[in-house]
Amino acid sequence: MWPLDRFLKQFVAVGTLGVIDADGTMHRFGEDATPKVVVRLTDKALYRKLALRPMLCVGEAYMDGTLEMAEGTLWDFLDLAGRNLAAGRGKSDGAFLRFVVRLLQNVTQFNSRHRSRRNAAHHYDLSGRLYDTFLDESRQYSCAYFANPEASLEEAQAAKARHIAAKLLLERGQKVLDIGCGWGRFDIALARRYGVSVDGITLSQEQFASASAAKEKAEAAAQVRFFLKDYREMAGSYDRIVSIGMFEHVGVPFYATFFRKIAELLSAKGVALVHTIASAHGPGLGNPWISKYIFPGGYIPSLSEIAPAMESAGLVVTDIESLRLHYARTLRLWRERFLANWSAVKDLYDDRFRRMWEFYLAGCEMAFRFGGILVYQIQLTKDQTAVPLTRDYIAAAETAG
Repeated sequence: MWPLDRFLKQFVAVGTLGVIDADGTMHRFGEDATPKVVVRLTDKALYRKLALRPMLCVGEAYMDGTLEMAEGTLWDFLDLAGRNLAAGRGKSDGAFLRFVVRLLQNVTQFNSRHRSRRNAAHHYDLSGRLYDTFLDESRQYSCAYFANPEASLEEAQAAKARHIAAKLLLERGQKVLDIGCGWGRFDIALARRYGVSVDGITLSQEQFASASAAKEKAEAAAQVRFFLKDYREMAGSYDRIVSIGMFEHVGVPFYATFFRKIAELLSAKGVALVHTIASAHGPGLGNPWISKYIFPGGYIPSLSEIAPAMESAGLVVTDIESLRLHYARTLRLWRERFLANWSAVKDLYDDRFRRMWEFYLAGCEMAFRFGGILVYQIQLTKDQTAVPLTRDYIAAAETAG
């Protein structure tokens, strides 16, 4: 099973992994004689592929069915892999590696308007029935907020909406821009609950159509508008700007452009909030499997990459909150719902797609548990007097809301 056996002997330092090779022979890596997680490889070509490019080829093999679970579940396997990745992190770095990362980012992250639309279509123009299998009724496709660890997905997503609204310091009559509005339910809820007018923008045809249809049925329809637009195309002035789970699609070369546009659109006493996935371990190139199959053009930034762009735009950071394991729990609930409701979309997508989506949800959960991935909520203003001096107002607004 060379060279995979050599790789696994070095990689598996925590727990035990069993591998049944294409000839039916069992190989054990780790301390236990009886591994709880056993995978079966049905293609000898995987020995080399998995050893040389595991971050890409493990997911591909699971999608193709050439890597099967013989003992335990995919979640168990990725949990074991995640713990070993965490144990081995930080063994290599160096100035040359950082130079290569920056060089390649300028190529892989060059998300022009055309490329941004194409990237959005790849993921968000899938059937709405797929997203109905695992999202809550408000179709919040971002990290929920578990103020109560035992909260349901619906409760945690509603808590996230209240948390963000509190940080925006919403007042009746204000004008709000949502950059990356998704299916629009968050914007409709803001307009109804707080008496604000909201412009939501998306690059997804499916999301735009769904948001527009939902608006027509909403009580606050006159206060909400949806546009199929890129953030770079927006003009005007807004009292509040919010972006939830969209910044990951901006692309490193356009960070300065993004924050300059926020500064341009934000009123003198305005407040903006950017809710984004981020890396606690500095700049990188991201996961090649995710980039190829799930989010082309996507990238998880580090705070060190975001901060200079905010500063150069003349924006003042008035609050940063780190939501660490909240997204891990969100993803776990999504995966459980997706697998339980898979029969609802079997006529739209095949088993390879199901395995791909299962791997995506489980793998991302492990990234938040073990990979140093978290969520930042960054509050921004142009005037540091635009928000209270302490954070007490956030809890007070959530309780009142």
